[in-house]
Amino acid sequence: MKRTIAIVCGGDTSEFEVSLRSAQGIYSFIDKERYTLYIVEMQGPDWHVQLPDGTKAPVDRNDFSFRLSGAKVVFDFAYITIHGTPGEDGRLQGYFDMLHIPYSCCGVLAAALTYDKFACNQYLKTFGVRIADSLLLRQGQSVSDEDVIGKIGLPCFIKPSLGGSSFGVTKVNTKEQIQPAIAKAFAEAKEVLVEAFMEGMEITCGCYKTKEKSVVFPITEVVSHNEYFDYKAKYNGESDEITPARIPDELRDRVQKLTSAIYDILGASGIIRVDYIITEGEKINLLEVNTTPGMTATSFIPQQVRAANLDIKDVMTDIIENQF
Repeated sequence: MKRTIAIVCGGDTSEFEVSLRSAQGIYSFIDKERYTLYIVEMQGPDWHVQLPDGTKAPVDRNDFSFRLSGAKVVFDFAYITIHGTPGEDGRLQGYFDMLHIPYSCCGVLAAALTYDKFACNQYLKTFGVRIADSLLLRQGQSVSDEDVIGKIGLPCFIKPSLGGSSFGVTKVNTKEQIQPAIAKAFAEAKEVLVEAFMEGMEITCGCYKTKEKSVVFPITEVVSHNEYFDYKAKYNGESDEITPARIPDELRDRVQKLTSAIYDILGASGIIRVDYIITEGEKINLLEVNTTPGMTATSFIPQQVRAANLDIKDVMTDIIENQF
C-alpha cells in the first residue's frame, strides 16, 4: 500500500513564493508509483490541501488530516519545504513530533538553532569552524555607525539573523548606509546581524545521511553577476553556478569533510546545505547552514545530485524511507 505524503509549503515570511516553487520541484522529484502525494499550503491559520481537480480542502490541525470525497485522509509523512517560519525554525517539527508524524528535515533543536544565523555560527565556532566577526541586534536595540565601523569595519553585510533568500540583506559600503540597512533588515525579522565582509570565492555543499549511508554532494561554486549573491542572482539567473566547483581536490575534500562534520555536530536530518566563503590561503569560512534548502529544478541541491550522477527520485526515497 502506498504511503501518503504531504509536501508542506508556504509559511509566514517573504520566502512564501520561493517555498511554493520548491514544493512543485519536490512534487516532480518524488516517485509517484511508490507514494501518493499532496501539496499542503500554509499561511497563518489557513492550512489547505491542493486537490488534483484544482480545488482546496481544509486541513484538520487536530490530526493533520483532510477529507477527500467524504473519506478522511491521514498523512504518513511530511516533506517540509517551508523556507522560514513555521517550517524552518522548529515550530512545525514540534507539531509533527506531537502527532507522531515523521518528516523530512531536522528536529526541533537543530531547526531552531540553524534558523538563527548568529546562534548557529557562534555554536559551530566552538567546534573550530571559522566564521566572520559579527554583531547581533535584537528588536529595540541600536548600534552607532562608529561602533559598526570600529568593531566590524566596512564594507559589511547587514541582514536578518532569521530568514533567507537574501530578503532584507544589504552590502554596506559607506557610513551613510548603515542605519537604513539596519531598518531594512528589521522589517524582515526581530534580530539583525551585522557581519564583516569576507573577500573570496562563495561555494555551497549539500549533504544527507541515512541509517545505511552518508552522502556528501559535489560542491557548487557561485559567481554572482551582482555585488553579492542577492535575490536576483539566486532566482533570476543573475549568477553562474558551477558544479563541481573549480577548486583543488584537497580543498574539495576538506570542504566535504567539514560539511559532513557540521551535519553530525548539529544532529541534522534530511538534506542540508552549507554555504562557505573561501578566503586567501584556502581558508574555509562558514556563511550559514540551511536545513530546508531550495528544491526547484535549478536549485543547488538538484544540481549537485545530477553532478554526483545520482537520481533525485532515489534521493527523495532515501529521505522518506529513512524515517520508518
